[in-house]
Amino acid sequence: MTVAHAPAALEADTVGAPVLAVENLTVGYRVGRGYRPVVQGVSFELPPGQVLALVGESGSGKTTTAHAILGLLPDNGAVIGGRIMFRDRVITGLSPKGWRDIRGRAVSLIPQDPGLSLDPVRRVGPQVEDVLLLHTDLDADARRRRVHELFELVGFTDVDHRYRQYPHELSGGMRQRVLIAAAVAAQPDLIIADEPTSALDATVQKQVLDLIDDLRGRSGTSVVLVTHDLGVAADRSDLLAVMRDGQLVEFGSTKQIVAQPQHEYTRRLLDAVPTRSIRARTRAAVAEAGETVIEITELRKEYGGAAAVDGISLRVRGGETFSLVGESGSGKTTTARVIAGLTEATSGQVTLLGADVTGLGRKGFRPLRREVQIVYQNPYSSFDPRFDVYDVVDEPLRSFQPRRGLRRVRRPNAERVVAALEAAALPADFIDRHPGELSGGQRQRVAIARALILEPKVLILDEPISALDVSVAAQILDLLRGLQEERGLTYLFISHDLAVVRAISDRVAVMRRGRIVEQGPVDDVFTRPVDDYTISLLDAIAGRTLPGGLS
Repeated sequence: MTVAHAPAALEADTVGAPVLAVENLTVGYRVGRGYRPVVQGVSFELPPGQVLALVGESGSGKTTTAHAILGLLPDNGAVIGGRIMFRDRVITGLSPKGWRDIRGRAVSLIPQDPGLSLDPVRRVGPQVEDVLLLHTDLDADARRRRVHELFELVGFTDVDHRYRQYPHELSGGMRQRVLIAAAVAAQPDLIIADEPTSALDATVQKQVLDLIDDLRGRSGTSVVLVTHDLGVAADRSDLLAVMRDGQLVEFGSTKQIVAQPQHEYTRRLLDAVPTRSIRARTRAAVAEAGETVIEITELRKEYGGAAAVDGISLRVRGGETFSLVGESGSGKTTTARVIAGLTEATSGQVTLLGADVTGLGRKGFRPLRREVQIVYQNPYSSFDPRFDVYDVVDEPLRSFQPRRGLRRVRRPNAERVVAALEAAALPADFIDRHPGELSGGQRQRVAIARALILEPKVLILDEPISALDVSVAAQILDLLRGLQEERGLTYLFISHDLAVVRAISDRVAVMRRGRIVEQGPVDDVFTRPVDDYTISLLDAIAGRTLPGGLS
């Protein structure tokens, strides 16, 4: 495969010798007595002070490449070809002592999941001090003062209090800030940021990325940003390296690539970004003409005396997509669970398909269960691991059919299960597979098939694409649009991603701390927001620099 090289404006003699040079890198994992290559022939350079975004879908090899750069491949992985240069030093095959000398001091990592990267039984301040203990000559008092300075640098107030807190006492964004403080503690020349914001809400993601940009601007540190989010890559990087199936298919200036991508795969990834796939026509007229399917009035749900949902009212009409948006803890999922009869309201009224379901409980709600189905964020966790796909999809049918006589017939509902799978764009032969054999997108399609098997009128979609690669997410959104047009389904769509919400919704309600701060037709809310919180959410949408992105 021919690999594109950086444009002339980015050559080393123009902007300085590269901080990082990856030359024909091949990485493999041990299989028997040999190695199976998973990254092949990757080459790129990163000049000082710039950000290189390493992008691609799951399995593309981007994280393996990053781990090879850091010397963090698992025991069964190895660099089997090419070399990696840091400054003027070959770091491929360094000894453990050699890695200890540079990792954390000259090259550092901001990992994806702070929940797994921080010791839960130690205070966060001393954990950042560990970097200084390893790589500086500072005494204990000086190390503590330096950590306080770092905590101020990453935006903490009351830094002495933060120093003494445990990870579980911090939000996800705060924990990520702690990891950034640790990553910059020894003033490294290169930071590898591995999906540093993938688990964060949009506004927190923006804050963290702004922080990385600010720190880079102050210190001149170079950054490799590993991400599957083309919007983030377009907004935040100078150079773009696009990976697919372990190979680098395109490399160069980010601005040039997003404006004129040369490789078909890059074009496909860019086309799948939700900011570029906004509905071509409004369905507001359809929504206004529909009968009321869901109506909630002054809904309140308390846990331990605290209100998770605090007196909200909304109306969803038949055939429309009504989205609830907001950050974690805003109350949107709790609202959906009350509507679905999975938890009881503390007060207020819920009407579903003309029936007052307030206070019915799960047993009383059962007659309406056929009409309202849920598709969850992580379908795998809602599948019985003993079931094959037939059993998974058939499960709702079994719960509503008399058991007598069915045990004598193997797969009595096979035709209906196959029809549901085909409606979810899966072939009939998937009926024999197990969920563990499927990709994330295929599992989500199975979850949609399971939700369709009872022919419901309402689907509650709780973050149904947030765990999926961008192109797979686009396919699921297209599937949902098609099913809605074909079957007249009503969707209650829950998301923290406003780009996705604009792509699929007719109307939207913005939630914050259990209250609705703004609601209306999606175009009105997006183009003429009234509430400051809505404005902050819209400002946090990534991908604005993409051609056709949100303006």
